[in-house]
Amino acid sequence: MYPVTLKGRAVILREFRSDDAAPSLALVGDERVTRWLSFDNRDLEAATAMIEGAVARAKTKPRNEYYLAVTLAGDELVGFARLGLDGVKAAKLGYAIRADQWGHGYATDAARTLTDFGFRELGLHRISAAIGPDNATSIAVAQRLGMEYEGRIRDHVFTNGAWRDSLLYSVLENEW
Repeated sequence: MYPVTLKGRAVILREFRSDDAAPSLALVGDERVTRWLSFDNRDLEAATAMIEGAVARAKTKPRNEYYLAVTLAGDELVGFARLGLDGVKAAKLGYAIRADQWGHGYATDAARTLTDFGFRELGLHRISAAIGPDNATSIAVAQRLGMEYEGRIRDHVFTNGAWRDSLLYSVLENEW
């Protein structure tokens, strides 16, 4: 399915474009944001490669990820949300919002919109999210989505020079 545009309450999720590389630096180049992600800060070259990869993967068949730009009215890039298809009728959810836009509910709106798309349009059975144990805000987003805590994954990601555990949350289609 390409292209995808999803409208939430306050955000619009759309396919990435090559001109999103520079604005994406406000996320992937900001330690306040990347401290919670599974990768370290990126410079413009790495951000460009990331966006170009997302654009290319969006056109693959079968499509195995929905990595979408989170925008506000006027097409201002404020974040990203991703469903990585994994296993049989399952996906991993990820999201990030620019630090200067935290506290407006954009992560919850984007995650809810993409989760709804996963269950209603993609026919998924299970959506999970792996969240850093200290990321109380993201844990709250998962809980708002009705996700259940499943357990701790030890030394799950290597980021910012150290191994980090993740807390696993999930929601099933019959719970949505």
